[in-house]
Amino acid sequence: MSQQNLFDLTGKTAIVTGGGRGLGKAIALGFATAGADVVVASRKVENCEAAAREIEALGRRALAVGCHVGRIDQIDTLVDAAHAEFGSIDIVVNNAAMSPGTMLAESSAELFQKTYATNTLGPMWLASRCAERMRGGGGGVIINVVTTGAFRPGAGLGLYCSSKAALHALTLVMAKEWASWNVRVNEISPGPFLTDMMAPGVADPDFTARMYDQMLIKRIADPAEIVGAAVYLASDASGFATGTTVTVDGGISA
Repeated sequence: MSQQNLFDLTGKTAIVTGGGRGLGKAIALGFATAGADVVVASRKVENCEAAAREIEALGRRALAVGCHVGRIDQIDTLVDAAHAEFGSIDIVVNNAAMSPGTMLAESSAELFQKTYATNTLGPMWLASRCAERMRGGGGGVIINVVTTGAFRPGAGLGLYCSSKAALHALTLVMAKEWASWNVRVNEISPGPFLTDMMAPGVADPDFTARMYDQMLIKRIADPAEIVGAAVYLASDASGFATGTTVTVDGGISA
């Protein structure tokens, strides 16, 4: 393949969870711009439908599916719907997540289970179901979205950070178990992006000041700035990469 085509996703189909807004929507649109057809999944189907219309306006096919990734039955429905519509899935992005801002001593067992179901069990289940099908179809790519907090957790974010740390560990296991299936598994570790999840923190000047003290690039990123990393990992440009982390955090981890 020539250098100019390394990032081309033409002929590929991708599932992006949490694809109705924020980082997920940016990734879904980025994939479509690179030539992929996209299944947009999130709890709010109206957001998925709006994103799907934008993808179709780019000349690609799209399917909107309402799916709560913390519910196994809904993930199974998502995979079946994607295969029924497109015949195969080549790329999966596990982006959907929840981030309860509670101190550990104030967290309930119910909140713990809900967070881990959404951030850890759901991504593992979706990746596993799709990898099994990719195995028979020539392989594929799975991208898990973690967080810099998985490696440097902060107070008040224990459930979120620990569930993402678990997903990081699972990413490494997936890469090892599925390499023989020609399924590559990598992850993106984002820092602060201007999303709904980050909005409360961004609105607090003290929070942003503390964050900027840790950053080399002293600003909050636009969601579109995640697209390059996602397209790289989804495409043949990263054909020799598996079990690795692409960090996009403004230099927090430097």
